[in-house]
Amino acid sequence: CACARPPTCSAWWPGSLRSKAGAGYQPIVSQLCAGSDPVTVAKSLCAHCDSRQLYVADLDALLGQPAQMSVLRELLLALPEPALWLDAGFANSAAADALRAGIGSAGARIVLVFGSESLASRTELERCFVGAATATGTAAAGAVLSLDRRDGQRLDAAGCWDAPALWPERVTVMTLERVGSGVGPDLDTLAGVRCRSPATFIVGAGASATKTTSNPPALPAPVPGWWRARCTTAGCRAHVPDDGGGRAS
Repeated sequence: CACARPPTCSAWWPGSLRSKAGAGYQPIVSQLCAGSDPVTVAKSLCAHCDSRQLYVADLDALLGQPAQMSVLRELLLALPEPALWLDAGFANSAAADALRAGIGSAGARIVLVFGSESLASRTELERCFVGAATATGTAAAGAVLSLDRRDGQRLDAAGCWDAPALWPERVTVMTLERVGSGVGPDLDTLAGVRCRSPATFIVGAGASATKTTSNPPALPAPVPGWWRARCTTAGCRAHVPDDGGGRAS
């Protein structure tokens, strides 16, 4: 499966950004659309990839600043069909509840992504996923866990990487050091996570390859999917998941 630069957006700019290894986030230049308006870029990306999901990471919120509520509302209004996966630096499920409430009725459509780099503690990890499995109507029901890593170091105050028994049905493996590098997904790390929880739907994220990997290393079992994208969006990092068969899901 070919992987291209992940779509990305950040509130630091009036429009969409792209990630480039060693240079941070820079204004997007895409053949899919003119300009860098987040909604325009997101719609073009989803149409191009025929995607049923759009992953968005609010970079401001991840750094402890206010979430981009207006951008999120606009994306939800403009994209009524794709499920919007959102990582907004949630330290706990209460923070996710507050964001959804602030967005309004459309907030119920958001699939929450709790990142290991943001969760405050093991207790909050349990509340997000073990508690959500037994509490009807909780904000975290159906949520996703992101196992985050940078430069080979786990970003994980809550101990998420070492607690597979607490993982939800869907887990992303975010290797941030590879974003914009052009080297493709970290299949060794994916294989290790897969071995620890064979029944979990694993998604490789944070990888940006510009061409298809010709001879990928063998995995102990097929990794169900990884992020597949062809351009970049604004205010947040955004990726389109692949269903494992080379088609965006």
